[in-house]
Amino acid sequence: MKDSQFDYDKYIEDTHKLGRFFLSVGVIALLLAPFVIAYFTNAQVNMKAFSTAVSKVLLIYIPSCVAEYLIYVPLLGVGGVYLSFLTGNLTNLKLPCAFSSREIAKTTAGTKEDEIIMTLSIATSALTTMLVIALGVIMIVPLTPILQNPVIKPAFDNVLPALFGALGYQYFIKDLKLSTFAMVSMVLICIGIPSLIGDTGTMIIIIGALTIGVSYLFFRRTQRKGE
Repeated sequence: MKDSQFDYDKYIEDTHKLGRFFLSVGVIALLLAPFVIAYFTNAQVNMKAFSTAVSKVLLIYIPSCVAEYLIYVPLLGVGGVYLSFLTGNLTNLKLPCAFSSREIAKTTAGTKEDEIIMTLSIATSALTTMLVIALGVIMIVPLTPILQNPVIKPAFDNVLPALFGALGYQYFIKDLKLSTFAMVSMVLICIGIPSLIGDTGTMIIIIGALTIGVSYLFFRRTQRKGE
């Protein structure tokens, strides 16, 4: 009996099928949510208000989704993107987890090995998140006095900055010119347009596009020097 070999092309094809199916189910579930709630609460959905709200959200998020797709697919691979877009919290959890896994496994973006590592790391992150949320719901009452203690509250308020600072440093140090450009540009944009400070998705798209453009100029400049 011959050993079965891993068919990467078939794996990618199946991933696309499952990803499209479950993303479609997710979108339908989100759109049906107000109608299901209305049904169980004997309320009525104002279709005009519903259509207006959905159209406004789509106008904002369709361009953002297209841009995020172009940015994240090369970084996270096929399976990683489907899982990230379906489970959410991409910037805060999925990206740091995926990049850390890539560093540990020493894989290169775009390779077959990296595709598998990205999918496994993001799936693990999603499952861990669900487990932590479930435990949090169960433990929220007994833990509330501890979490609201004024002595340790400042530590909880700075968990995310500390996490991203530690994770970001290993990437910033690889190219100080690009890192400095990205950080200075972000600070200037936030000063000029304060409303973008809390809009992480838009800032990632803007700074990502600018940094990619500057990176390409640096690359062309290095090429000309080499020639």
